[in-house]
This record gives sequence, C-alpha cells and structure tokens, in this order.
Amino acid sequence: MIDFTRPFLADEEIKAVERVLRSRQLAQGNEVTAFEAEFASTIGSEHAVAVANGTVAIEIGLQTLGIGPGDEVVVPSFTFVATANAVRRVGATPVFADIDPKTYCLSAATVEPQIGPRTRAVMAVHLYGHPADMDGLAVLTEQTGIHLLEDAAQAIGASWRGQSLGSFGTFATFSLYATKNITTGEGGMVTTSDPTIARLAKALRAHESQMVGERLQVASNSRMTDVEAAIGRVQLTRLDHIQEGRHRLAAIYDRELGSNITTPYVAAEAVHGYHQYTIRTPSREAVIESLRSESIGYGIYYPIPVHLKDTYREVPVHLPDTETAAMEVLSLPIRPDLTASEQEQVIAAVNKGVRG
Repeated sequence: MIDFTRPFLADEEIKAVERVLRSRQLAQGNEVTAFEAEFASTIGSEHAVAVANGTVAIEIGLQTLGIGPGDEVVVPSFTFVATANAVRRVGATPVFADIDPKTYCLSAATVEPQIGPRTRAVMAVHLYGHPADMDGLAVLTEQTGIHLLEDAAQAIGASWRGQSLGSFGTFATFSLYATKNITTGEGGMVTTSDPTIARLAKALRAHESQMVGERLQVASNSRMTDVEAAIGRVQLTRLDHIQEGRHRLAAIYDRELGSNITTPYVAAEAVHGYHQYTIRTPSREAVIESLRSESIGYGIYYPIPVHLKDTYREVPVHLPDTETAAMEVLSLPIRPDLTASEQEQVIAAVNKGVRG
C-alpha cells in the first residue's frame, strides 16, 4: 500500500514531547509562547496566536472584528466546509462565490458580484497551497471598504510576489492538523500585524469574552497545549526541507504525467505550497480504479461543494466552475517521504487509468 498522506515526524519531535512532559507544564506555557514567536517570524507577521485548531482560528478571527448576526462574509464553496461553518458559528452569513478554474481560488472577478451592503469581509482560501489572486482581491477590498481575510489552512510555505501567505489580510488563519505540511496533531494559528486583533484573540481563546464595537463576543476555551507547541516548533525547523521534497515530487509529476491530464497551475507571481498535488481529468473514475488496483492512496478535495451540502442548500446558487472542478479533481500522494519507486508506481497507474 502506498499511503496517500501521513505525518512527517522523527526522533526530534518525540524528544520535544518528552521535554514537555518532564517539565510538568502542559498547557499554554512557554512552549506555546515560543512557538507563536517563531511562527510569526516564519510568516512575516507581527503576531501569531496559537489556538486549538484551524476552525476556531477562523471563528476567533471573525470575533475580533465584531462580525456576527446581520453580517455577510464572501467565501468559496470549493473548500473544506469549516470555512463556511466558522462564519455561521459566529452568527454571520456565508455568501458563496465561484472560483478561478485555474487556481481553484477566489478572484476579484468572482467575488465582486457577491458584495452587498451587509458584506463585512471576503475570506480567500489558498486551496491546495496555491495563492488566491492577492493583488486583485486587495484592490477590490480596499475599494469596497471590507476586510480581506486569509484562510491559509493549506498554505504554509506558499507565497505571492515573494511575500508569505498569511501576512496579507487583516488576519489569516492556519491549520496544523495531522495531514498538513507541518503539524501539531491538532492545532491552529491566527496571524496578524494588528496588535488589537492579537490582544482580542488571546483573550477569546481563554474564556475572556470581549466587547467589540457594540457586540459582545463570547469566549471559549480554545487554547493550544505545550505538547502540541513543542511538536510544532520542531516541525517549523523542517519546513524548508518538507517544502523542498514536495516541490521535487511536483516537478516529477508535472514532467511525467500524460498530456491529457491537467496538472496544477502555478501563477507567475506564486510559489505553490503543494499541500495537495491535484490533477484534473474527466476520466477520474477510471484513474481511481487504476490507483485502487495498485493499492495506491488518493484524495478528492472536494467532491461536494459546500453550497450543495444539505446545511447550505436553502439559498440556491449556481457556481459552474466550482461544480465542474468538484467532478474532475483528484489529489495524488505528495508526502515528502514518498520514494522514487513509489512515485513511479503512482505515475504509471494514473497514466494507465487515463488511457483506459
């Protein structure tokens, strides 16, 4: 079996966990503080606030802006459902926009028609690790007076015009789940260069409810443990090595996969994070059958767009590029420890499936 994904861990992470356990300081201690500083430095933001996971990172970020009932946030439908769920969890309404079919991300052209009088923000998801068009979205949000937010859950290690994703918007959020490029097992991060947002986020993660404008933002317990932070600190030191491995594998896929397969687009301004290596083919089911026959793992992100899920169907919307992509995308193994022999098997199975 060729695993689709698995955490990239070694003895250093085990030693870091042991160090924390021996210290007896397990929750929201020095390891978390150090991890936040190191993460902010890596991203190029002034502040990083560690939280329990990527979903609550979005919720807390929205709360720091006072976003809630009566407000709208423009989001993609071609994303993990957490993006929209977080908006709804704070009482606001997610408004779905279509994607650029090349990048699978929002663009100014797809977002602009969805902006209305109640729109407070647009949340750009850097899907699969490719940046959304930060130039166009920055101009649009400045012109309309709304916030530009980044859901960078899949985008650590990626950049736009040499600037790391997670350092553009009013705030950005990251997921550190087990399958992400770097992991803490569970965990998330809010990054921002606004000291007020950082202060509010730290309060809201620790049961300190806050008045933001005229709205009470109710806090909860969303803290990160020192065990998780210790793992994350080691993972950060591996980031360059991890990304080099992913880029090496992506270049081989780009070269060896058949011409009738659409490989990932990379904009001239972008460095792809390659959280996923996602191809596109109308022969997806044949390719899947070929992969299964060789015991090769794969992923489909995402087979059902969020606007077509039962919980969001009450407001009908047609997003043609989103719906077409959902029927054709297929993600291949790109974990850094994938061997040359394993990658050759993946490539042969994909090409065989398309030919079949």
